Amino acid sequence: MQALTATPGLARFSKASTWPLQPFDFHTPTRVVFGPGSIARLGELARELGDTRVLLVTDPGLEAAGHPQRAEQSLHEAGLQVFVFDQVEENPTSMHVERGVAFAKSLGIDLIVSVGGGSAMDCAKGINFLLTNGGQMADYKGFGKAKKPMLPSIGVPTTAGTGSEAQSYALIADEQSHMKMACGDRKAAFQIAILDPEVTVSQPPAVTALTGIDALSHAVESYVTSKRSPVSQMFAREGWRLLEVNLEKVLRDPGDLEARGAMQMGAFLAGTAIENSMLGVCHACANPLTAHYGVTHGLAIGIMLPHVIRFNAPAVEHLYGDLIEEAGLSNGHIAVASDLLAERILGLMKFANLPTTLAACGVSGGIVPLLAEEAAQQWTARFNPRPVTERDIVGLLEAAL
Repeated sequence: MQALTATPGLARFSKASTWPLQPFDFHTPTRVVFGPGSIARLGELARELGDTRVLLVTDPGLEAAGHPQRAEQSLHEAGLQVFVFDQVEENPTSMHVERGVAFAKSLGIDLIVSVGGGSAMDCAKGINFLLTNGGQMADYKGFGKAKKPMLPSIGVPTTAGTGSEAQSYALIADEQSHMKMACGDRKAAFQIAILDPEVTVSQPPAVTALTGIDALSHAVESYVTSKRSPVSQMFAREGWRLLEVNLEKVLRDPGDLEARGAMQMGAFLAGTAIENSMLGVCHACANPLTAHYGVTHGLAIGIMLPHVIRFNAPAVEHLYGDLIEEAGLSNGHIAVASDLLAERILGLMKFANLPTTLAACGVSGGIVPLLAEEAAQQWTARFNPRPVTERDIVGLLEAAL
């Protein structure tokens, strides 16, 4: 980290005068129901949507915690018929979506409910696309390609991470290449998101850490993207404020329900910011690492983010200053904000006992050119605040080794 210096330009960080007054279109399609025990309201809320035959999308790993069973009970008590599809795995591919569609096709489904992490919620959205509009997931890569109405849906996140419950995109990997496709449509967004901090208490510490780092990265990246707006930044900054201080708390005390709730709300707010301002090159780099080496998404993100922050600093140093100021990390001194922010992310990774280099995850330097080529093709790279080339990405990956 650079030494603290008296740099008047950073004393103010970013003020209103630094805003480019560019047109924007901000959209929030999802009703939010928050509170401990709120999963018990699932049946009541589903009834409000006027539906009777529910596809419940989840993963078998949650059954030990009892969350899918609680959801199913609430739906049954409200008089709804429930059909459970639990063949969702981490980083769902088009194959998982197709299996869900095959399961649901003859059941007359009129509502989709997802209980789980980002994988379950993304898979539920993917099923919604194909069940209502037909075709293959690749047909919906991009935004707004579903021409027919889609089914109403409810998301119940069991992690504080992806923010998928706040977004109209499904991230589904191609079954052959395992590269992620972003398939978005306003109609795919959940009508209701139920945020119940009690359901996140059952997460293993590693899952809490990795999903928490992912949520933090969403706040950091969405705050500075080229597509940012004053409203999206408001959500990102508040998400950062809640996540940055509470991640350590939940790692120290997994039963701290107040901190769990703050993490869950922070993840939702950061997800709302993503919906309207997208992400950057950090996520572009992470996807090929997952595809080729099976590096968990949150881990790949946490390793890459400090290097991306320093790369972006020439373009958005003043905005990183906002985040430092919000978190109280400057301690009254003037410092290089990007260094402080990068060191804070690195410190959280170490606090969680997570690897901080790609080499520690088994990544070889010889594959860097291929990883960079694939990362440059990812949709998020185009929204990075500092224009990024394939050569730049090679530098970022090499720095992370």
